Amino acid sequence: MTSDIFSLEGKTAIITGGSRGLGREMALAFATHGADIVVASRKVENCETVANEVRALGRRALAIGYHAASWSDADRLANTAIAEFGHIDILVNNAGMSPLYSSLVEITEDLYDKVLGVNLKGPFRLSALIGSHMCARSADGTVRGGSIINVSSIASTRPTPNEVVYGAAKAAVNNLTVGLAATYAPHVRVNCIVPGPFLTDISKAWDLDRFAQIAKANFMLERGGQPHEIVGAALYLASNASSYTTGTLLPVDGGPR
Repeated sequence: MTSDIFSLEGKTAIITGGSRGLGREMALAFATHGADIVVASRKVENCETVANEVRALGRRALAIGYHAASWSDADRLANTAIAEFGHIDILVNNAGMSPLYSSLVEITEDLYDKVLGVNLKGPFRLSALIGSHMCARSADGTVRGGSIINVSSIASTRPTPNEVVYGAAKAAVNNLTVGLAATYAPHVRVNCIVPGPFLTDISKAWDLDRFAQIAKANFMLERGGQPHEIVGAALYLASNASSYTTGTLLPVDGGPR
């Protein structure tokens, strides 16, 4: 049955950046399809709000404060989640940041390090920890396996002047995806969603009239994505529907012209 291959019953997922935007949509979709959810983000109170939404769907949920640029936070997140649920089957590295700057020369070393830390260091460390956990053999010699989903950006291949450092970090995430897929094969699938512009909370800071003009001219679908439109790709990569898919970059971008 088609519904069966998208089932996440009996699985546990960690979603970083899970308290809003695309992360929240993925958390609720995974819970609807049967998964228990670990919601991780900077502000634990926002994570708890989403965790309560997950619980209202009848699934277990855990809210954890997590700074993606912190090596020790990644260790704490992984250890806490495994201790609570016993196993992690899905990891979504969704946390990211793309701060504005006036010019490249005025980007400080601190800002550069933060952008690389959140967008690249966090996914690397957390994937190393959870990927190794997924590959560990149980007492009977079996390997549970799992799925790691990175979230990159259209900026990884088409960076605008306002996204140079962010785009470079996300390009590295694309590369990391392929390297992790080779490292953890054949038991863990590692793939990457490459979103275009989505109308999440961050879009409230945009000139939406100007964006609508740009989208109409530069994207085949002539608009930005709605947050729920990430769900199909995420469910595909998290579930057995993608059982023969790994090392793949999946654009969800409205078709750039």
